[in-house]
Amino acid sequence: MAQAFALTDQLAFAAAQAAFSAAAAASALCGRGDEKAADQAATDALRTALNAMPIRGRIVIGEGERDEAPMLFIGEEVGQGSGPDIDIALDPLEGTTLTAKAMANALAVMAFAPKGGLLHAPDTYMDKIAIGPGYAQDLVDLDASAADNAQTLARAKGVDVREIGVCVLDRPRHSSIIGSLRSVGARVHLISDGDVAGVINTTDPNTGIDMYIGQGGAPEGVLAAAALRCVGGQFQGRLVFRNDDERARAIRTGVTDFDRRYSLDQLVPGDAIFVAAGVTNGSLLRGIRIVNGKAQGQALVMNSATGLQAEVSFILPFASR
Repeated sequence: MAQAFALTDQLAFAAAQAAFSAAAAASALCGRGDEKAADQAATDALRTALNAMPIRGRIVIGEGERDEAPMLFIGEEVGQGSGPDIDIALDPLEGTTLTAKAMANALAVMAFAPKGGLLHAPDTYMDKIAIGPGYAQDLVDLDASAADNAQTLARAKGVDVREIGVCVLDRPRHSSIIGSLRSVGARVHLISDGDVAGVINTTDPNTGIDMYIGQGGAPEGVLAAAALRCVGGQFQGRLVFRNDDERARAIRTGVTDFDRRYSLDQLVPGDAIFVAAGVTNGSLLRGIRIVNGKAQGQALVMNSATGLQAEVSFILPFASR
C-alpha cells in the first residue's frame, strides 16, 4: 500500500496523550459499578482530544454498535480538518466491566494509519490466534487444534509444551479450547476481559504468555494487530457471524467473503501507530493514580514507521464525578 505521508513520532505522542485523557476520565468512575457512565466519560474525553489534533481523522473502527454503548461512531470525522488523512481504530475503554468493578487491565486504546491502512472490521466477533515475534511465518494455524498449536510453538521455542503459556478469555464458548490446551499440559491463563492486552502480552517474555487463542471482538482484533505491526508477531483471524444482522453489518463495511482468514498484513497492511493508556493497574501498564488533585498515569506508544516503542507518563488535572 502506497502511503501518502510518514507517520511521525510527534503524531504518535499526541495520540498517546489523547488516549491518556480518555483513561483519566474513565478512572473517575472506577469501582462505581456503572459501565456505561465510565464508557461515556472515556468517549467524550477522547472525542474532545481528537478534535484538538491537527489531522483530518476518520473513525473506521468505533465502539458500541453491538451493545448500544456510547461510541465514537464509524464514519465520524475528527480533528481540526487540516494535516494528514488518518484512519482511526479505537476503543475509548477496553474493559468497561473491569473499570466498573475496579479490576485490573482496563485500557484506553487507539490505532492510527494512513487512509486505507486499517481493515474496516464490522462490530462482530472474530476467531483469533496470535504469537509474538521471532518465529517462522505461519508457524501457528487458526484452523489447527489449540493443542497442536501449543505443541508446534513449544517445538519452535525448544521447550516442553508444559512451559507454554496461552491466554484465553474465560468464556463458556472456549471450554473446548481450554480442554485441548490442558490435555497436552499447556498453561492456560484465563482473563475475564481485555483481549487487546492479552494479545500484546505475547510479545513480552516477562508476562509468561506465549500465545493468545479464542473468540473476541473483531474491532479489538484490528487494534491488537496494529500493536503487533509495531513490535512484531503473528496474528490470524476470521470473522464470526451469528445471524443475518451481523452479516448485513459486515457487508456495510465492505466485507463480502465471510469465510476469509485474515493475516496481520491484511488487517493492517502498512505502517501504523498504536497507543494504550492504563485505566486500572495491569500486566501491560500502570493505571491512573490521583495525587494532589492530578491524574498521574502511564501510556504505551508505538510507531512501526520509526521503530518507536516507549512507555510515557502523563499528568492531567483530575475532575471527580
